[in-house]
Amino acid sequence: MMGPAHSLSGAAAWLGVGAAAAAADRPMPWPVLLVGALICAGAALAPDLDHKAATISRSFGPVSRWLCEIVDKLSYAVYKATKGPGDPRRSGGHRTLTHTWLWAVLIGAICSVTAITVERWGVLAILFVHMVLAIEGLLWRAARGSSSDVLVWLLAATSAWILADILDQPGNGADWLFTAPGQEYLWLGLPVVLGALVHDLGDALTVSGCPVLWPIPVGRKRWYPVGPPKGMRFRAGSWVELKVLMPVFMVLGGVGAAAALNVI
Repeated sequence: MMGPAHSLSGAAAWLGVGAAAAAADRPMPWPVLLVGALICAGAALAPDLDHKAATISRSFGPVSRWLCEIVDKLSYAVYKATKGPGDPRRSGGHRTLTHTWLWAVLIGAICSVTAITVERWGVLAILFVHMVLAIEGLLWRAARGSSSDVLVWLLAATSAWILADILDQPGNGADWLFTAPGQEYLWLGLPVVLGALVHDLGDALTVSGCPVLWPIPVGRKRWYPVGPPKGMRFRAGSWVELKVLMPVFMVLGGVGAAAALNVI
């Protein structure tokens, strides 16, 4: 899928988690619901760090382009080293390592550990990175072009600072779900994991499928492209994505937010 659909699906997924948490009598304070949705929207773009033409590759200027090249080469090396007898030859690492459940869990764990060990500046860094990605994804065309990069970074930095201050206030959710001393912001890894997995599931709906199960082998393939039957798949950027899935994500996100805030 394309950037806007990925980001919308990520935000909708976290709002759905908010609704489930409210139903389970562990409601999210509104700042957690908002910040989690934005992080999840940003994290839903991050698996494409293995593709030099993806939204994330231009989100942080030369740094992200350089990082995309490294991740692409790393992913390709892992693919070659671990592919099964039924896996095809490849010329690059796109839709391999970063499109797996293991990568999603690893990145989420890194964010959680960073948040509780580096504390304030770690939280700000996580928020800033994902705010940039969320803006790039949700405002895809408006945020395109090098002339807008600085504005996006300034908006993301300002938003990260304000939201961190709001979360720090008593009762606003710094310790949501994890309440032991020293576990503030441990939950920040959850929307990161969810966003990456939602990205993988979205890609699984496209014609190429997605090897989200790696390293679990399926038949003779270790990089089995999970997906529905061929007739139910679509091409990225097609009318199915733009005219059907994106409106559905918007509606589901609205319903999830309303349920999470006990409006319905």
